[in-house]
Amino acid sequence: MPMFSVIIPCFNAEETLPQALSALSKQSFEDFEIIIVDDGSTDSSSQIAHAFAATDERAKVVELTNGGPSRARNIGALVHATGDYLAFLDADDVWAPQKLARMAAVFCTPNSPEALYARIGFFRKQLKAVRTQSTVREGVLSARDLLRENAVCTMSNIVVRRSAFLESSGFNNALRYGEDVEWLIRLIGTGARVEGIDELLVFYRTSDAGLSANLRAMHTGWRRTLNLVKRIDPTLRPSEIAAAEAIHLRYLARRALRIQSEPLTALGFVFSALARSPLGFFSDPKRGVLTAAAALAAPVLPRAMHDRTFAN
Repeated sequence: MPMFSVIIPCFNAEETLPQALSALSKQSFEDFEIIIVDDGSTDSSSQIAHAFAATDERAKVVELTNGGPSRARNIGALVHATGDYLAFLDADDVWAPQKLARMAAVFCTPNSPEALYARIGFFRKQLKAVRTQSTVREGVLSARDLLRENAVCTMSNIVVRRSAFLESSGFNNALRYGEDVEWLIRLIGTGARVEGIDELLVFYRTSDAGLSANLRAMHTGWRRTLNLVKRIDPTLRPSEIAAAEAIHLRYLARRALRIQSEPLTALGFVFSALARSPLGFFSDPKRGVLTAAAALAAPVLPRAMHDRTFAN
């Protein structure tokens, strides 16, 4: 029985899956199994996965018809995983070599939390081009924290005790946007503790395409998350909700700049955030000022300069 089950859902990921698997094979901690769930790919992802499994006895490939990332992760975790802990890795992201070693060290301490996450570095093409990183909140992550801003950022950043994942009932198969936050809130609602390690252990590939680029759908997912948090925490005040939405809109503005969306997109998110709660938008003064300034500058910058300025 391995300590970790690494779950890798992939769909048409032939360009990025080799790098994700290569980094995974370089983990300094080796007590893990690898479950690659091919979600009905029509490119060479399945062949890449099978070729990798032929060289690493810890790996197996699960073939599915396309049903979305939530279903793929659930099948990998609930049907095929045998490890004590589930470590999710998206096919376009990359782990640092010490990722599982650091997680194992914390999980082996007394009274360890049910789930861990770390800092993320954002890159577009090359890992050495990382310019921005996520932050890790002090203490235990709460549902209110997730409503304001998802410190976990991506499922590639979460490792959870399998028993806690089972108690949370896994992901909602119907969701294709915001499924990670929705699940994390339900996980916290079961009493599970989610804590951060303030180290850079995950690299997240930004892209102009894909699920994470659909910013409007992400905002719709946030509103669905709000309804869930209200059920878990009915004491949430309107002013707190407004501030949380402003922070979320600030994040969407920054994301719009990072993925080089239409220049006015970020500015629209900034105006919407300020209309809801200026205090929320400037809750992190530096981030608020820089986001507003960047959003104002984006429409007038030449495209080439925009690409250099906001690439990460």
